[in-house]
Amino acid sequence: MEEFLRACRRTLQEDVGPAGPGVHVVLGNEACDVDSMVSALAFAYFLFRVRCCGDPPVLPLLNIRQSELVLRSDNLFLLRRTGLSPDLLLFRDQLDLRALHTAGRLRLTLVDHNVLPSSDADLEGAVVEVLDHHQLERKASPSCPVTVEMVGSCATLVTERIIQKAPQILDQQLAQLLYGTASMVLDCVNMAPAAGKVTPKDSQYAAALETRFPALPPRGALFQELQEAKFDVSGEFMSFCASLLPPSHLSLSPRWDFYLALQVSRKLLSVQSKVSFRLTGNKLASRKKLLPIVKNFLRECDGDCCLGDAEEESVVPPTPMNSLVEGCPLDEGLPKITAEDLQDKFRQMDSADL
Repeated sequence: MEEFLRACRRTLQEDVGPAGPGVHVVLGNEACDVDSMVSALAFAYFLFRVRCCGDPPVLPLLNIRQSELVLRSDNLFLLRRTGLSPDLLLFRDQLDLRALHTAGRLRLTLVDHNVLPSSDADLEGAVVEVLDHHQLERKASPSCPVTVEMVGSCATLVTERIIQKAPQILDQQLAQLLYGTASMVLDCVNMAPAAGKVTPKDSQYAAALETRFPALPPRGALFQELQEAKFDVSGEFMSFCASLLPPSHLSLSPRWDFYLALQVSRKLLSVQSKVSFRLTGNKLASRKKLLPIVKNFLRECDGDCCLGDAEEESVVPPTPMNSLVEGCPLDEGLPKITAEDLQDKFRQMDSADL
C-alpha cells in the first residue's frame, strides 16, 4: 500500500494533467470520515492491482482540502496505527478534476456515496462505477455499474470485492486499514447487535480478516482506541463543524434533539415549515436513519404547492423574530437557503454519520 501511494504521488507530479494520458480517480464523500478515506484508498489499490495493460493510472482522492485532514483525528490515528504517513495521501485541492473531465481524460469511481453533490454535477459524465452503503439516490445507468448495499460500512463492501476478486493483494497493513474501519469496528460500533448497525455481511468479513490475519489488534481494544481518537476534538474542530451548519437553520445536540427550520419556496417565504424529532434515549436513532426522512420532505417541499396556497391560513406556529425569514432584520444581505442546498448538506452529514 505504501509503495502504491508513493507511485500515486509521482503520477500526480509527473503525468496527470489535461494534456496527459488520463487518470482513474476513486473519490470518497465530502465528509471524508474514516470509512470514506479507507474505502477510497483500498478500492483504488484493488483497481490498481487488477487493471489491464493500457488502463489509466488509478489515484485515491480524499474529497477534502489537504489542510482539513488535521481536523479528522480518527483518520490520522488509523493512518499512524497502520504505519502510513498522511503525507502520502492525495487531496481534492491537489487535482483539477474539472480540467481532466473537460479534456476527456477522467474516469471517476465513487465510494461511500452514490450521487455527486450539486457542486460536482458537471463531473457526472465521468462516473464509471459506484460502491456504497447508503440509501440509493442514483438513477440507473447501463454505463455505470452500481453496488449499493445497506451494510454497516462501505469498507465491508470493499473487503468483499477484494476477497472475492483478488485475495492475494491482502497483507497485514491493508487488512488493518479495512478492519479498523469496517472493522466493522468503528462504523459498526464494535459489531454490537444492540447498536442496530451491524449486518451479517459485516460480521462475515470481519471474521474473514481475523482468520487470515490473527495478528490484527483485538477488536475491543481497537474499537476503544478509535472511539477515543474520534471524539478527541479541539475547540477549533468544533468551530469548524459549527461553521458548516448555521445554528439558525439546523441544530444537532449530543442528545439527538433534531430541529430543522427551512423556507420551502419563494412563494411561501412568510411560512416556516418545521420538522422536529425527539430521539432522546433511543440507541438505534442516528442521522443515517433520520436524514432520508428529512430529504424526502425536502423533495416534497421543492415546489410551490408544498403546503398548499400561500394565501391560506397557515397552521404553522408564528416564526420567532430571530429566524432567518422574510422581514427579519437578521436576513438583510444574507442569501436564501434552498431545498437543494439543504439536501447537499444532509447528504454530507449522512455520509459522515456512523
